[in-house]
This record gives sequence, C-alpha cells and structure tokens, in this order.
Amino acid sequence: MSRQDALTMARWCRWMLALVFIYHGLVPKLLFLSPVEVQMVEAAGLGLDARVVSPLAGLAEVVLGLVILFGWLGRWPVLAAGLGLVGLLAYVAVFTPMLLIEAFNPVSTNLPVLLLCVLIFRLEQSAES
Repeated sequence: MSRQDALTMARWCRWMLALVFIYHGLVPKLLFLSPVEVQMVEAAGLGLDARVVSPLAGLAEVVLGLVILFGWLGRWPVLAAGLGLVGLLAYVAVFTPMLLIEAFNPVSTNLPVLLLCVLIFRLEQSAES
C-alpha cells in the first residue's frame, strides 16, 4: 500500500470515528437525553444528576470527535477514544449488564469503533515509514 493510500484510508477512518463521537455526544446526550443515558449514570450509585452529567459527557464527546476529525494532537485523541470505549464497555458490564444484550449494545457498537482506532494507528504509522 502506498503512503498516500494509507493516509487516505486513515483519513476515512478518522472521519468515521469522529462521526461516532459527535453523533453520540449530540443526539442522545445534548439534543435528546436518552433514558438509557440516565439509567447508566444512575446505575453507578454516586447520586449524580444525569441531566447534568450526560450533557457534559456529550459535550466532551463532541469536542473529542472534532479533535479527531481535524487531526489535532496527532494520535493521542484516538488513543483517548479507544481507552474511553474500553472503559465504557467495562462500566456497562459492571453497572448495567442488561444493556449488553439489547439491540445496538456497547459490544456491537464499541468493538467496531475500537477497530477504527486500531486502523488509524496502523495506517498512520505505515504512512510515516
């Protein structure tokens, strides 16, 4: 694969990864607070108000998506996204495991998005060589 092909594919992966974070930050957290988001916050048992925590998390996701989209800070935001996805999957498994068997659950959504993170790393490293 040529350097240019690797960079093009990495760019497409970045766009898809950014889209996931921007969408999941905007739609179920900022624009329309999802009952599942509320359930996940309340399941931790920390007494946090989901109407505050979820929009803040949504804002952070949108910012992370934009940083990934524009390639700011190199691959660090991609690493942060990957770690966040693993952490969220573990959080759901511990606090709301019943969500793991629902449609469009964190297993079926987070694992493909984690693959995007891996592809970005591999493709961008390949292009640097």
